[in-house]
Amino acid sequence: MNVRRTKLLAVGFAALVGAGAAAHAVLGPVFASATRETAAPSAAGAARPVSAAGVGALGRIEPASRVLRLGPPAAQGALRVERLMASVGADVAAGDVLAIFSDDAAKRAALAEAEARLAVAKANEERIRNGGRPSEVAAQRARIAALRAAEEIAERDARRSEALSGSAAFSGAQAERNRFAAVRVAAERAQAEADLVSLANPRPEDVARAAAETAAAAAAVARARAEADNARLVAPIGGTVLRIMARPGEAVGSEGVLELADLTRIDVVADVYETDLPRLREGQRAEVVVPGEARRFAAVVREIGWTVRRQMQGQVDPVAAVDARTVEVRLELDEEGRRALARRSNMQVQVAIRP
Repeated sequence: MNVRRTKLLAVGFAALVGAGAAAHAVLGPVFASATRETAAPSAAGAARPVSAAGVGALGRIEPASRVLRLGPPAAQGALRVERLMASVGADVAAGDVLAIFSDDAAKRAALAEAEARLAVAKANEERIRNGGRPSEVAAQRARIAALRAAEEIAERDARRSEALSGSAAFSGAQAERNRFAAVRVAAERAQAEADLVSLANPRPEDVARAAAETAAAAAAVARARAEADNARLVAPIGGTVLRIMARPGEAVGSEGVLELADLTRIDVVADVYETDLPRLREGQRAEVVVPGEARRFAAVVREIGWTVRRQMQGQVDPVAAVDARTVEVRLELDEEGRRALARRSNMQVQVAIRP
């Protein structure tokens, strides 16, 4: 048994030695070549100065105007799309109505009511400021003249009654009635004269109150108009409709109604490592590599961000730093790139910024 075990061990050892020799014969030249290739650049690098390096980063396609997601104000609550006046790919101008919501009719009616109340308040203020009409002033003056004549007659009757009050032919009660009539007519004449002054010269407090009522009515109109405007979706800029999220009859969700962007200028938004910032400046030229495209598109650094944040673009390298901090850099594509990539918003690309 011991002899047999010894023979087996000897055979195994001989096989291991043979395999090692064969592996050295096959892989030895490869390791030697890799060593020479690694050592050669080091020697070359030591022989000449290193030139400034460019900057590489991942980026995405985005219109310079950004993609605007449009919808009603959140304070309006749940709304439905009543009418939709835009379609995907349609070009719209700033101020165009894109959609009408379900509360449009009610808010338009409220606006009309507020405008009517404002008209009434303005008319009342104008009447108070201008005083009475000429016909009213003339009628009031005629009334004053009649009351003055009546006052004179009543005053004469009162004096006559007082003179005869001591005789048996005239009672004291009649004299008192005549005196009361004279006093009453005098009071009516004084009231008529005061009314005439008010017609010709309105009181300041009446004017101030009428002006305040007009201002309140104007504010109500402004509020009603703002609410009516919110019942319609208006394009804030000229551009192209990229996507529609709510169709007629559907409720408007958190995503809004549609997405709009100006495609006349296209940017590449690159996430550049914060350590590469010293090598960046506005106006640098760059190349953009697009998946599936054989050609490269030229771009120019247009804007360098002001804040550092965590990397936003997806990484394909499994050993890359997922918590790397980057700065958003916007590069403007040339006309050829704009035409080719206008319909590829949010597409991931690779950016090489030249030194």
